[in-house]
Amino acid sequence: MFTSDDLQQLADKGISLQQIEHQLQQFRDGFPYLKLRAAAAIDNGIVAPSDTECQAFVEAWNAYKAEGHHITKFVPASGAASRMFKNMFEFRDGDHDAPVTDFERNYFDNIEKFAFYPALDDACQVLYGEGVDALVEEGRFKDIVTAMLDDEGLNYGQLPKGLLQFHAYDDCARTPLEEHLVEAALYATSAGQADVHFTVSAEHRELFEELVDRVLPEYSSKYGIQYHVSFSEQKPSTDTLAATMDNEPFRTDDGRLLFRPGGHGALIQNLSDLDSDIVFIKNIDNVVPDRLKPATTLWKQVIAGILVNTQRQVFDYLRRLDEGNIGQAELQEMCHFLRHDLCTEVPGINDLSEPELIELLRTKFNRPIRVCGVVKNVGEPGGGPFLAFNADGSVSPQILESSQIDVHNPAYMAMFTGGTHFNPVDLVCAIRDYHGNRFDLPRYVDPATGFISFKSKSGKELKALELPGLWNGAMSDWSTIFVEVPLETFNPVKTVNDLLRPQHQA
Repeated sequence: MFTSDDLQQLADKGISLQQIEHQLQQFRDGFPYLKLRAAAAIDNGIVAPSDTECQAFVEAWNAYKAEGHHITKFVPASGAASRMFKNMFEFRDGDHDAPVTDFERNYFDNIEKFAFYPALDDACQVLYGEGVDALVEEGRFKDIVTAMLDDEGLNYGQLPKGLLQFHAYDDCARTPLEEHLVEAALYATSAGQADVHFTVSAEHRELFEELVDRVLPEYSSKYGIQYHVSFSEQKPSTDTLAATMDNEPFRTDDGRLLFRPGGHGALIQNLSDLDSDIVFIKNIDNVVPDRLKPATTLWKQVIAGILVNTQRQVFDYLRRLDEGNIGQAELQEMCHFLRHDLCTEVPGINDLSEPELIELLRTKFNRPIRVCGVVKNVGEPGGGPFLAFNADGSVSPQILESSQIDVHNPAYMAMFTGGTHFNPVDLVCAIRDYHGNRFDLPRYVDPATGFISFKSKSGKELKALELPGLWNGAMSDWSTIFVEVPLETFNPVKTVNDLLRPQHQA
């Protein structure tokens, strides 16, 4: 099935033949749906801290930072913004020359409110000898959109979101990358330093580096800190083989194997490479202007405080287990913590012998920990917090996507549609063990939580294999705590007109 050229192609990517054969088997077998206990809710898997508790968690986080731990802000930023401009591509390439849909009219009626308006106006002057207002008067709407999307103008149709101008200020317009730098200064500094890591695509890395070089001195001076900004790319070894509809290797017109990026789950490798104690994870487009940052800052500190308090308790338990001479009262205390604080239920735990119980507790405690902010469900797309069964029969908190849920199971669909909360990708993670060693994070991935999607190449249908998502199956075997955070901390930009929402107007 595989030629010598195929084997060389695999070697160049760092992918073994065994991996490819396993992927082909996954195409043939598909992926099982997860078995669910319930949608997580307040007092059933989701913590809703009081104001007093929030203040205590903030103090715990500040005390932790004062100890000089290594904290990193991890921002997946490789996605292109093309989907953000889908409606405007359709307008430019469509039959009508003037805006007719509500989306198109909203865009042009409020075009001066976009942070990128001055840059767009300049681009129009260069390309057409006239500014935006004059072009609108002449009905040249498509020329304006072309200046925004194409590489002769702003090239926004091809750039990643992190490099677009999102928010206007009196003296500048900020990109999401810059807003994340500001956030890091507000809640993720330690010993006067802020460590920010962006995952980017190879084609855009130089542009990211140029922007950082240009703006970093200003933000370093403004916040009185030293920044360490780093970049990484999705590793070629995490690409997955495409398959035909008959589950055979898909080949391009020149006979080569076709590989596709494995999705954001591939970034578990990048995350595992970080030499950090605590890592915040947040999507590139979920940023707000400075006037709305206090709520974001507060709740990031709250969930971080919950994390470090949990980690401190887990480390204490692990040391006591290692020391031995554990009494029944202590073991029951640990079981209560596992069930109540980590929301992990193990059937038959009370029937285990003492040595079996100690080994179980050691296994469940000695793993990475994450605290996930979840917001009330208002119909936005995204994964949801559930209590799900694991391969060992235990039940624990998991973030699931709709593709992981059996739509033919009425009980599961009722859980999914009736869920009170969803996941806005607001995580803080502890990735060292109690000896101070980094966890090998790929060991904690559930490989059975990937999924298959359907694409096309050169007019031919194909199957694409998506790796377990970064905050889904890639963190399946982590200890997980869900915390309700306010909806005001979630302000993603999925379309260009989302930038017209009040939350994105400085």
